[in-house]
Amino acid sequence: MRPVSVFANRSDASIEQLRTELRSRWRQAMRAVMVLLSARGLFAAQIADLLECDAGTVRRWIGRFNRHGSAGLADRPRCGRPCTGGPRLLVRMAALLERAGPWTVPRLWQYLGRPKLSLRTLYRRLRGVAVWRRSKLVARGDPARACVVSEIAARLRALPRGAVVWATDETHVHLLPHIRATWTLRHRRPEIATPGKNRQVTVFGALEMTSGRWVYRLGRRCAGDFIALLEQIRLAVPDAPAIVVICDNDSIHHAKAVTAYLAGHPAVQMLFGARYSPHDNPVERIWAALKAFIANTAVSWPGRLRQIHAFFRARSPDQMLTAAAPWTSPWLPAGYKRNFWNAA
Repeated sequence: MRPVSVFANRSDASIEQLRTELRSRWRQAMRAVMVLLSARGLFAAQIADLLECDAGTVRRWIGRFNRHGSAGLADRPRCGRPCTGGPRLLVRMAALLERAGPWTVPRLWQYLGRPKLSLRTLYRRLRGVAVWRRSKLVARGDPARACVVSEIAARLRALPRGAVVWATDETHVHLLPHIRATWTLRHRRPEIATPGKNRQVTVFGALEMTSGRWVYRLGRRCAGDFIALLEQIRLAVPDAPAIVVICDNDSIHHAKAVTAYLAGHPAVQMLFGARYSPHDNPVERIWAALKAFIANTAVSWPGRLRQIHAFFRARSPDQMLTAAAPWTSPWLPAGYKRNFWNAA
């Protein structure tokens, strides 16, 4: 038995193909449909809504039909060559660009099967579906990240009132200038001198995630300097019933000296975030602001160290909290920003 009514599958990809055909090889038939619907008494706005076009387009073709009859619905002669590289080419280019790779115009032209159009024309078509930009590096992530994050949040919920939570991390700052994009004069590219011999310092930092309090130290990437940072954190809040320090899985955080320090100071607890998930740590955003602050500056080594100290001294706890945005970290329980044990 036939169904009472039948409707087209609107999610089918063939619907999009029909729309494309109505505006390409079947466009004259679409204009005839406009005339027939107008003869039935529909207004131009109603026809435009049905055929997904502009009402001005409907009125133009109905006017041509009234003046020239059915011959007025045909395309008029046009000057110049026909457009090369149609919608199918754009779809194929988009499919190629879905895969990461060193895509250039000549390479795309080769992978598209060397179509019969110039590289300049291909470039103009390419700009319709793509932009020129640098790729973004992302961490590969930890398969058990969801479990680790939920466990950290559960541990934080069980803390006593007045407990403080710190996020810690470390970064390296070099004497070699960090280069960033900036506004420059059109006919002059700035030149920044490189040092004769590069040097680096490790910056250890810790952010208290309710008040924005910040402690840091400069040193080497070793367990001794990390223990010194933990001692700074402990002395900053000596009366807290519990001090939770969340960090990544760097080897210096698992050193025997660090384990011995924690055994001697039971109020200090360490939680480890998921592996290969640096974006979970709000301190990473402070490092990004620091690197932007010292970018494109060539100074001496003492000058570089003064830049680091000046960056942290010029920022209040509220500014550090805004830069780090810890409430966006998955480590913290829901509603952290509104009510988090009155820890501060």
